[in-house]
Amino acid sequence: MTNLPEHSGTPGAAEMRAGDADRERVAQVLRDAAGEGRLTLAELDERLDAVYAAKTYAELEPITRDLPAAGSPAAAPAPQSAADWRPVEGAPSWSTGIGIMSGFTRTGVWNVPRSFFSFAFWGGGKIDLRDARFAEKEVVIWAFALMGGVEIVAPEDISVHVKGLGIMGGFDHGASAAGVPGSPTVVVKGFAFWGGVDVKRRARRHEKKLRKELKKRGDGGC
Repeated sequence: MTNLPEHSGTPGAAEMRAGDADRERVAQVLRDAAGEGRLTLAELDERLDAVYAAKTYAELEPITRDLPAAGSPAAAPAPQSAADWRPVEGAPSWSTGIGIMSGFTRTGVWNVPRSFFSFAFWGGGKIDLRDARFAEKEVVIWAFALMGGVEIVAPEDISVHVKGLGIMGGFDHGASAAGVPGSPTVVVKGFAFWGGVDVKRRARRHEKKLRKELKKRGDGGC
């Protein structure tokens, strides 16, 4: 199978254990099919449950058998394709987030512009990019924290470069890392004074669901 370990002609091949990447490739095929109108949302949910519960190739293969170019898990594309990052028509798009003795949150499905400005003074803000879409290949998030804090949560599969400065405060550079090929790049700039800018990389929500299910199975929860 393409993109899966070679097992053609191997006895008991269908019973080989599937990995996280195999399940995620199948899940992406299903999401693409739903976006094209080939599956209803109810069918998508039902099949995703089957994907996350599958342990072997034999259990994964039938799930996409009736979909074009998806006769097996190997036919699925990478977990994220360039098209997945395109802005969503009708989704909100914010270019600023201000928290002055208060807070702000930018989360859910939203379109990130080329430049986003955030400022926290005696307050805080959260910028969650896990379900976000991107208007440009590279976006810059300006984060300024003055006796306050700004939290930025990026998915694990995009590129992140943190270039901010902490002065009597903290500017976390630990999240800087490359993403998957074709993913957008998020550059975080700014400074923190008596405050902090915390940049994290976290799994997407559907990935968390998968890992939770696998952990449950590993603990004998099935």
